[in-house]
Amino acid sequence: MLTATLSYSAITRNYSQTLERTAAGASVARETKYYLDNIGKVKSVDDLLKNSRLYTYVLTAFDLSDMRNAKGLVRKVLEGGVSRPDSLANTLHDRRYKALASAFDFARLGTTTTAFTAARHGTVDRYVQISLESDAAKQNEGARMALYFRRMAPKVTSATGILADKTLLSVVQTTFGLSKAMSFQPIDRQVKLIGKHLEVADLRDPGKLDKLIERFTASYDAKHSQPTVSLSPFGAGGIGISPSLLSSLANLKLGGY
Repeated sequence: MLTATLSYSAITRNYSQTLERTAAGASVARETKYYLDNIGKVKSVDDLLKNSRLYTYVLTAFDLSDMRNAKGLVRKVLEGGVSRPDSLANTLHDRRYKALASAFDFARLGTTTTAFTAARHGTVDRYVQISLESDAAKQNEGARMALYFRRMAPKVTSATGILADKTLLSVVQTTFGLSKAMSFQPIDRQVKLIGKHLEVADLRDPGKLDKLIERFTASYDAKHSQPTVSLSPFGAGGIGISPSLLSSLANLKLGGY
């Protein structure tokens, strides 16, 4: 299995080509064709929720696959839209819901919602990115986390945005050696702790973002590296075989016992 560093580097060396290959994959291409052929028929929130294939595609694209069974919540998010400050999408800390409601703004656009780019090719682009990250996870979870961080971190505007996203937080914790137990501290202390190690504005600087991700993948690989097992009787740092066991094995080979 490739390390997070090597896997991430291979994927991002020519990211646009990697995305094209992902989009051309049999499963992704099949689901995308169905989506583009049928999303225009969706004229309401009900229409979207009733078509399980389209619904699954959309939730996957907005990284909400884990909420597939929470149709009541998704319905309220979509029906509320994003125009009102007190709408559900705007009040939830999870930014995924606001992104979904912005792309599928039935509250403001009505029956024409799915004719706009955000609901069509914008959603397809998201789906391909998520699919790429899912494929990366099969090789190395650290690579998936790095790709996610690359995609989402530039959108973060404060330390609380990092705290609200478990993957972003995990990347930051791994990069700077922060204990997961920090999550039990008051929010203001967590914010100060992150601010001590990271300037959020740097996440919007491509060069600084790349360096941070490099540091993360190196830290991830160091944390998840497999120890070398030594088969010598006195292997330094390894799991040795005792002299008595070696003697017993030799006797067995020579017909002893």
